[in-house]
Amino acid sequence: MQLVARYATSLLAAVIATTGLIHAQTIQVDKNNRTIAITASDKAITDADLAVVHIGFQVYGADETSTYAAGSTTSNAIIDALKKAGIPEKSIESENQNLQPNNFHDPQESQMDRAKKQFMLNQSWTVKTKPDDAAKTLHLAVEAGANQSGQIDWKYQDMNDLQAKAAANALAKAQVIAQQMAQGLNVKLAGLIYASNQAPESPVRPMPMMAMSVHGRLSAAKVAPLAITGRQIEESATVYAVFAIE
Repeated sequence: MQLVARYATSLLAAVIATTGLIHAQTIQVDKNNRTIAITASDKAITDADLAVVHIGFQVYGADETSTYAAGSTTSNAIIDALKKAGIPEKSIESENQNLQPNNFHDPQESQMDRAKKQFMLNQSWTVKTKPDDAAKTLHLAVEAGANQSGQIDWKYQDMNDLQAKAAANALAKAQVIAQQMAQGLNVKLAGLIYASNQAPESPVRPMPMMAMSVHGRLSAAKVAPLAITGRQIEESATVYAVFAIE
């Protein structure tokens, strides 16, 4: 048994060395310290329960007054369309709006076309909705004149719960590894004596949909909404766990 104890101590030292100096300072490695220390990472995945749809538009005009008037017409048309569809006003939040001279012209534009685009007005909003309604929301906005729209952020509203599930999965994984190590050492795992949740790993999150530009409003002909599906949200956790052995 003395040989096994020495082997366990050596293995423990190797495990702690790979987890960083902070762990080596926390756990004293000697013949009286009969423990197995594990660092394990895992994740939890769930379907997004919130979609944040980014909508906006851009209009041009020959002067400030006409540009503002055109922007006001489009702005109110978009909001009216969303409200008529039953989207609560509190779910619609202004993101940006500005009226400014247009200093970027297409070199191939005619002088007449350039004269019509001396000023430009941009406005954008975010609309919070259910994932299943994201495509419909985007479609309504584009039909009403939102020609600078398309990005969707997929979210899960209770991230604390998802993080807790990820940590629980990581701890369960650590216990399985510890049990396998104990069997390899011909010792018995007595139980968990310490655990800490370290800074979570940064998960690979889906890239948002890029904004699309639509020149003019959709025609009166029936056009189906884009085929948009919800995304999954992933949260990772890393735990450091110490188990006693007999």
